[in-house]
Amino acid sequence: SEVSAAAQPVQVEIEHMSWVEVRDRLNSGATTILIPTGGTEQNGPHMALGKHNFIVKETARRIAFQLGDALVAPVLGYVPEGPSGLKVGHMAYPGTLSLPDDVFEKVLENTALSFKTHGFKRIVFVGDSGGNQSAQGRLAARLSKEWKSEGVAVLNASAYYADNGGDDFLKGQGLSSAEIGTHAGVRDTSELMFVAPQAVDLSKAGADADGASGDARLAKAEWGKALIERKVAAAVAEIRSGKGAAAAPEARGLLSWLLSFVTG
Repeated sequence: SEVSAAAQPVQVEIEHMSWVEVRDRLNSGATTILIPTGGTEQNGPHMALGKHNFIVKETARRIAFQLGDALVAPVLGYVPEGPSGLKVGHMAYPGTLSLPDDVFEKVLENTALSFKTHGFKRIVFVGDSGGNQSAQGRLAARLSKEWKSEGVAVLNASAYYADNGGDDFLKGQGLSSAEIGTHAGVRDTSELMFVAPQAVDLSKAGADADGASGDARLAKAEWGKALIERKVAAAVAEIRSGKGAAAAPEARGLLSWLLSFVTG
């Protein structure tokens, strides 16, 4: 459910806060930090490269408002998108930026360590892209084990991405799996139309072409609102349960990169 404007803190995004404000929020009990990860990747000819960044910036804010004890780190927009030296998958399209999994994981680790140093006790990775999930799951599992004795928990909010009910919702609107698509299709486009309509140009959309899967021409901002709410609800429930999934280590060879191309 939506949180009323009156109930929302003035600010939850630390990049808009001073260190004094962050300290005071910590001291008042806001000891959860959300680390949102997006991506800079091709999203067909009809959507901006920063789709994931725009979406996860908004969802992370909403998650923080609903949790009530959380702040939000700046969005990490440099993530694994495929071998950066090969024109395969998303990297076949100009503008896509990629980091190797180990580099991405190291950036996240030091980001988490920074927040642990400052006194945050619950650190949550919120990834809006499929290629982010493996490294986040591995890292959450390792850091939770290493930092448990210090009372710090690290979670990967995997339900936000993989178990939010979005496709079931769209099928309930009468769409087929083929129409929904798997990347830059109805789901992604609808979410971005709700969050940042200026970043979508449906006149340039087509079905299953130019890097997109599905038929984005069917997208609706009202569906985007419902999809965003489902992602937020899934993350909030998982974080509150303390069961943020820590995925088992997974090989990330060329085949894995190519598979991630069709999962957004």
